[in-house]
Amino acid sequence: MTMTFTPFDKRGYPTRAVDAGYGEWAPTYEATVLDLMDLRLFERLSERASIDWGAPDRVVDLACGTGRIGAWLKRRGARAVDGVDLTPEMLTLAEEKGAYDALRQGDAGATGLDGGAYGVATMSLADEHIADLAPVYAEAARILSVSGRFILVGFHPHFLMMGVPTHYENAKGEPTSIESYIHLTSDHVAAAHAAGFRLEDMTEGVVDDAWIAAKPKWEQYRNHPVSFAFAWTKS
Repeated sequence: MTMTFTPFDKRGYPTRAVDAGYGEWAPTYEATVLDLMDLRLFERLSERASIDWGAPDRVVDLACGTGRIGAWLKRRGARAVDGVDLTPEMLTLAEEKGAYDALRQGDAGATGLDGGAYGVATMSLADEHIADLAPVYAEAARILSVSGRFILVGFHPHFLMMGVPTHYENAKGEPTSIESYIHLTSDHVAAAHAAGFRLEDMTEGVVDDAWIAAKPKWEQYRNHPVSFAFAWTKS
């Protein structure tokens, strides 16, 4: 059951389409997004699900953005990492990271990559901008080898439903939202099962002391879940 963010919006920021919004946000993206949102969950799942990032021949980073995840994957021992993203401005920054063996502009739900070519696929902080999850899970299953893993980290639907959108400040310093959708956990499970995945592990991140230290104004959100992570295995 896909819901738009509009009924929950409490801030009323102007809203940009995904490609335009991220193109505008690209220069300041890494100064805005905290590792607490996604990398902390990647680390947690790595330990809990015993993920050896250096084991597969190739890893693919869907919706790779500026390359934060690709750089982290290389630090964790990934041997070869490819990236796909919708936004040219983000891909330019990802290329500068030097962490990717190949980068291409494309949709996470229709990458054009070879089938069965990857042992692990990742996607971080992108699912809320996708109206239909089914093509993304189906595409991840297609490009993964047998028993391949799909690690998906997202902005928690609870936080979106509290009225806090994915947003940034544009060149004029004006807060701007990016088009978003709300997917419940059951939506992910349904799409993943339809694509042939089984759930290996899941974890959630809450606003805690580390978050408050970085964003003191978020004291009002203390203990609320802000992000989540799934570890899926292709059956």
